[in-house]
Amino acid sequence: MTQLFRSLIFVPGNNSRFLEKAKNLQADIVCFDLEDSVPDNEKVKARKLIKSALNSRKLYESSIFVRTNSPNSGKIPSDLKEIIQKGIDGIVIPKVNNVKEIKKIEKILSGLEKTKKLKPIQIIPSIESAEGVVNTYDIASFGKRISAVVFGVFDLLNDLGVEYTKDSEGEKYSRRKIPVDARAAGVAVIDSIWQDLKDSKGLEKDCKLGKRLGYTGKSIIHPDQIPVVHKLFHPNKSEISWAEKVCRIYLESAKKGKGATTVERKMIDEVHFKQAKALLELVK
Repeated sequence: MTQLFRSLIFVPGNNSRFLEKAKNLQADIVCFDLEDSVPDNEKVKARKLIKSALNSRKLYESSIFVRTNSPNSGKIPSDLKEIIQKGIDGIVIPKVNNVKEIKKIEKILSGLEKTKKLKPIQIIPSIESAEGVVNTYDIASFGKRISAVVFGVFDLLNDLGVEYTKDSEGEKYSRRKIPVDARAAGVAVIDSIWQDLKDSKGLEKDCKLGKRLGYTGKSIIHPDQIPVVHKLFHPNKSEISWAEKVCRIYLESAKKGKGATTVERKMIDEVHFKQAKALLELVK
């Protein structure tokens, strides 16, 4: 399964029609949502529908993640109990403020993986608060489960008490800090959504800015945004060169029976190799 992070599309978990249509989406990551797009009285229904969709995992072309509810909601244990099973590649955790929240979630995950005999599941924390922005590096470097982080602009601005506009001053510092911290931690970083579905030129401009800031890809809310995002987040020369090094050195290390090695003083393992291989296949 692809390990690219150019696009992450949210699909409401309580909508069976949307879950069915998601089978043919060309996004790198399809993320079934249990949080903002699902009303409280629909959470139980959404968990059951997502669980059913995961049973048909082979019919989906993308990596499959599930966005849980936030740590402060108290709903994560119930979310994980229902949706952690074969077929899920990872979870997106919204509104992560600090490492303590990740530790609690990982403890639950580890127990479920052991009980159900599953491989370690990826975690993508979403940074959506002032505290989360301050702690981004610690969150991103928490452990091997963290494959990427996401920037969530709307809740951040709400936390700051700033009204959203397409060029909000309040987001600029955070939007620039998060990719620096994520890249320093050695993980991918996914930019926030572009809300105006009718403003395709605005989306294109926003993608170009995100790419220049160091983002790997973008969160999206509609399939029509996928082609634009993929075109503008196509791998650049430095990313291709890095992927070639990772593949070459990892394979040399694997021949010697080693599961992990270093490239330019950075630790890499099978996850990095798969991501690099997928990137090179995309370029070809």
